[in-house]
Amino acid sequence: MTEPDDRSGRLQLDRFLPYQLSIASNAVSNRIAEIYRDRFDLKIPEWRIMAVLGDTGAATQRELTERTLMDKVAVNRACRTLEERGFIEREPNATDGRSHHLELTGQGRSIYDRIMPLALQMEQQLFASFSAVEREIFARLLLRVREQAGALEPEGESVLAPRASSA
Repeated sequence: MTEPDDRSGRLQLDRFLPYQLSIASNAVSNRIAEIYRDRFDLKIPEWRIMAVLGDTGAATQRELTERTLMDKVAVNRACRTLEERGFIEREPNATDGRSHHLELTGQGRSIYDRIMPLALQMEQQLFASFSAVEREIFARLLLRVREQAGALEPEGESVLAPRASSA
């Protein structure tokens, strides 16, 4: 494995995995976003909400925030826009009166059903040069990176900073 820094200790972005993951993610998201922006007037956060609801069914905004790893303000804004456009509807949460379950409407499901084949076709094109084994390995490695990232110390805690002693 190549190191993300040169011998002087300087960071080399072309070898720094977090940067490369971000760039790859943005390149893929932006390319797919062209489809749903141009054809359906949806922004990336709005499509992510619709994708999760289309895949898993009804969810609260908190669950959507957790599943998409988006900021709660972005989730709230996307949900409001989708609701205003008639793509999702809000139902009271019987177990928690402070929240609502959000779900695709018939119109929202129709849009989802039209976008998914396009997104899957894009995925096929992105992985056309990968073998089935490479795709499986890549998917497993991404899952491991995501799980490891979730296991790192909470935000604000530096893995490099010494811990205060409890003396």
